[in-house]
Amino acid sequence: MCGIVGILGTRAAAPLLVDSLKRLEYRGYDSAGVATLEDGRLARCRAEGKLKHLEDRLKATRLTGRTGIGHTRWATHGAPTESNAHPHATDRLALVHNGIIENYRELRGELEQCGAVFASDTDTEVIAHLIDLGLASGAAPKEAVEAALRRLRGAFAIAVLFGGDDELMIGARRGSPLAIGHGDGEMYLGSDAIALAPLTDQIAYLEDGDLAVLIRTGVDVFDADGRPVERPPTRATVTSLLVDKGNHRHFMLKEINEQPEVVGHTLAHYLDLTGGRCKPLDLGVDFARLDRLSITACGTAYYAGMVARYWFERFARLPIDIDIASEFRYREQPLAKKGLSLVISQSGETADTLASLRYAKAEGQQVAAVVNVEQSTIAREADMILPTLAGPEIGVASTKAFTCQLAVLACLAIAAGRARNVLPEAEEARLVAAFAEVPRLMSQVLRLEDGIEAIARDLGRAEHVLYLGRGTSYPIALEGALKLKEISYIHAEGYAAGELKHGPIALIDEAMPVVVIAPHDHVFEKTVSNVQEVAARDGRIILVSDEAGISAAGVNADRVVVPSMPAEITPLVYALPVQLLAYHTAVFMGTDVDQPRNLAKSVTVE
Repeated sequence: MCGIVGILGTRAAAPLLVDSLKRLEYRGYDSAGVATLEDGRLARCRAEGKLKHLEDRLKATRLTGRTGIGHTRWATHGAPTESNAHPHATDRLALVHNGIIENYRELRGELEQCGAVFASDTDTEVIAHLIDLGLASGAAPKEAVEAALRRLRGAFAIAVLFGGDDELMIGARRGSPLAIGHGDGEMYLGSDAIALAPLTDQIAYLEDGDLAVLIRTGVDVFDADGRPVERPPTRATVTSLLVDKGNHRHFMLKEINEQPEVVGHTLAHYLDLTGGRCKPLDLGVDFARLDRLSITACGTAYYAGMVARYWFERFARLPIDIDIASEFRYREQPLAKKGLSLVISQSGETADTLASLRYAKAEGQQVAAVVNVEQSTIAREADMILPTLAGPEIGVASTKAFTCQLAVLACLAIAAGRARNVLPEAEEARLVAAFAEVPRLMSQVLRLEDGIEAIARDLGRAEHVLYLGRGTSYPIALEGALKLKEISYIHAEGYAAGELKHGPIALIDEAMPVVVIAPHDHVFEKTVSNVQEVAARDGRIILVSDEAGISAAGVNADRVVVPSMPAEITPLVYALPVQLLAYHTAVFMGTDVDQPRNLAKSVTVE
């Protein structure tokens, strides 16, 4: 989603703003811009497309002001053009915004009747004109911002500069994240700590509804009721160095290759690999008293939750309700008081998942969060957090965060089984030993890359692709199809293999590749019967299985032969070949793998 950076500094702000915005490229964007105060006069520089275009413009503009704001925009209202790029400005102020203003049309009509002239198609510009209206009537900047925010419906984080005052910046958030950086005689605003890492490691996070008035020597923060509050800074743990691709062509490929290491770290955090048991989890939850567990998430995280449902019900005999977060709270589902909800989010800022968390808490539930960013809003609002330890994930299409989510959820399911006294100690030890093998098996799968790349070259010529799987392989099929759609733009759908004959089989012909996720497990024979149905209709089969599965299938297929392994761990390991298949297909297609069109890394609006 959009990225925000603000600087009240002692050096020229524009190059620092661009440098910080580069650290937010992973969020996805289609235009960028900065605004600075030049001897009290507001000056802007904006550009459509990538940051290099903005940098080229800035070389000619040569902004020198020490106070400035910057923005990378992911289009929601209005096309990704220069006129719609942020910052938006009036004669009195410049403003950047992350989020969506739901009532912008009625506000725009009202403002136009008051004489406001709009230069863009965005919802953001109404905020600038609302604040400007307050300033024109004689209000001080803080009061003008407060009055404007009271008129807004929706989610937002904003940063505002005021003409004639290079000692002042105001930030506010409702729904979307915003952080404050503390420096030596300098102050900063940013969408997250990554943006501010090269400037400071002293970060404070605004709470929902906060408004911050920054001057060069400090900040005053006011809560949603206008009361002064303290938001003390803490030392951020993100690196001040720009994350790079190393020797890899794309961040996505780098992150695919990091999975053995980060999944190993995650498993070691939750499992006593030597003792063959789960480490004690001080979550304040008695799993033995739970009747059911509710899981909510979006996108790839939702598919991780689908895998977890199989694990919790099998290992812990605990019934699971799982919902896409964007649907969950609108169902008005009755939730048991003192029950447990589990939310999953890589960024910890996913708007729909955050809304589901708040709904569950309002219903009296405890909430646990599986997150990759421990300083995120979801992590701060949850009753307990389960970190994934994946490290920064820059590629928009999630890879290592997904498998780390699976690792955490598997460990939690095993711990729940022990707590509910339905998983014998010997079975716990067997499962822990099995999951301890995952990093090694992942490393072996990565060695299959050349063969997968060859298959991907043929896949890249297809217009439509089906993915099939049963049991825990069904969510992996869904995830494989999502990955292919996200980065190659080839239409793909995932199905439970048993559903093939209930409709999708009508699509099968010699031009339709069918990717089958089929570990040699207890449902393998059922899956093979579906593979035979595809073969009988001359479908192109790509079979992902182990040696025993490949041999038993007995069909003509492109084969990805993975190591044999216990059935329980297959989701983590089989995720890698489907990631590599999508990656190499996208490379063959020539798409922007790390920043695919229309997508954002952190979806902070509904």
